[in-house]
Amino acid sequence: MLLRPLALPAVALLLAGCSRVAAAPAGAQDAPDMPKATATVTVRLLDAQGQLSGPLSVPKVVRSDNEWQARLSPEQFRILRKQGTEKAFCGLLWDHHEDGQYACAGCGLPLFDSRHKFESGTGWPSYFAPVAKENVTERRDASHLMVRTEILCARCDGHLGHVFDDGPPPSGLRYCLNSESLEFTPQPLLGVEPEGAHAREVAYFAGGCFWHVEEVFRTTPGVLATAAGYMGGALENPTTKQVSGGQSGHAETVRVEYDGQQVGYAQLLAVFFKAHDPTQLDRQGADIGNEYRSALFATGPRQREQALAAVAALQAGGAYVNPIVTAIGDAGRFWMAEPEHQQYLLRTGKAACDAPADG
Repeated sequence: MLLRPLALPAVALLLAGCSRVAAAPAGAQDAPDMPKATATVTVRLLDAQGQLSGPLSVPKVVRSDNEWQARLSPEQFRILRKQGTEKAFCGLLWDHHEDGQYACAGCGLPLFDSRHKFESGTGWPSYFAPVAKENVTERRDASHLMVRTEILCARCDGHLGHVFDDGPPPSGLRYCLNSESLEFTPQPLLGVEPEGAHAREVAYFAGGCFWHVEEVFRTTPGVLATAAGYMGGALENPTTKQVSGGQSGHAETVRVEYDGQQVGYAQLLAVFFKAHDPTQLDRQGADIGNEYRSALFATGPRQREQALAAVAALQAGGAYVNPIVTAIGDAGRFWMAEPEHQQYLLRTGKAACDAPADG
């Protein structure tokens, strides 16, 4: 992204401004029995035909951090609510070319259209215009000793990315987005499903070589996107070499985004257990090390309960001779693996790297 340095006088002025708190005028406090007015915002929504409506006044979406954390994945929360940024060339939508629209992952507000998407070479999803100027707001971002223009969802104030003036015609602008801030809806579904019905759900699976596990889930009906990466350790920004050494604590993990209306987490668990041998401790066939361990990382209590129930049912049903050693824990930060590992088997046409189950 193109960045401009922030002049030091501007920094001093900004800090000085942040230190002042305006005093509330006398009598401005709400009366005890007076209900507070609900803030509204004017935006454009999709109608039943999948077309943008005229300007509508709708309530702002306001939630506490705890409420957002219950609704979003850890990475979505870090970016949407804490102004984080994903790595270049690692987001799931930067090289996405399907016809449709991209909505806010926080509240479902339509934001950008595939017709306005272009390849910027930056490694982030880039658009030359939003679907409606009302749906995206801007504010000055003076963080990191730089001056940029931040873009946010007008309805929930979720952080989307930044806008720059080095884009293509006709606008000359480049709206640079984080994939985690967006939810994609294919063109045929626009206006067909009620808002939010197509929202993606996320699950994380570790079952040995992530090349194989990703390919298994990529070809599962109802799965919308997959990514190979690392989870479960304490090392930040791990590389393949660091994880392969076995000292990072991370497991080779696949992030699976799926349409809950088409496939449930219980069905994905069945796919997971068929795709590897969950009785092998810290290995899968010839791949040996704790990075190849069998593990499930739950995004919430519901996934954890289903994972525990699936393991208990498989063990009680005699599906395996040896005990199932799949670890079940809470999902933490997911670190994307290098681009060469993404959809490796699809790109190379090689056979799967799975090991035969020997339960």
